[in-house]
Amino acid sequence: MKPTVSRTFTTKASPEAAFAYLADFSNAEEWDPGTKTCTRVSGDGGVGTVYHNVSSFLGREVEVDYTAVEVEEPTRIHMHGKNEQFDGHDVLGVRAHPDGAEISYTAQFGFSGVARFAAPLVAAYLPHLATKTIDQLRECLDRLPRTAP
Repeated sequence: MKPTVSRTFTTKASPEAAFAYLADFSNAEEWDPGTKTCTRVSGDGGVGTVYHNVSSFLGREVEVDYTAVEVEEPTRIHMHGKNEQFDGHDVLGVRAHPDGAEISYTAQFGFSGVARFAAPLVAAYLPHLATKTIDQLRECLDRLPRTAP
């Protein structure tokens, strides 16, 4: 079983502003507490766009290339991250909400090779990481416009 975490929260940002922000995965530098850098290396932001992410995770620096596998404006973004020992999915949903937008976030982590032994540790750490990530993501989204950009 792959460690997975899901959270749903609301933001003051409009659904359009939230989607545009989330669809540009290089913004993970702002909203993901572990991300040091996230750079678009190819593509136009749509399906097939590749981002190179450098993160600090459980005390180690990790490099992962993320590919946009679904960009369904204005409601869904699915990023697939992969390196030699990691295979992960970040799925973000956006829905209109009376106060702005409702965001759903699911992260799934898969490991192979020696890293597979880290799966139980990751599973134990995920609730804490998810809380930090959602708090930071909400803060970033709440700074966005309340109306369509």
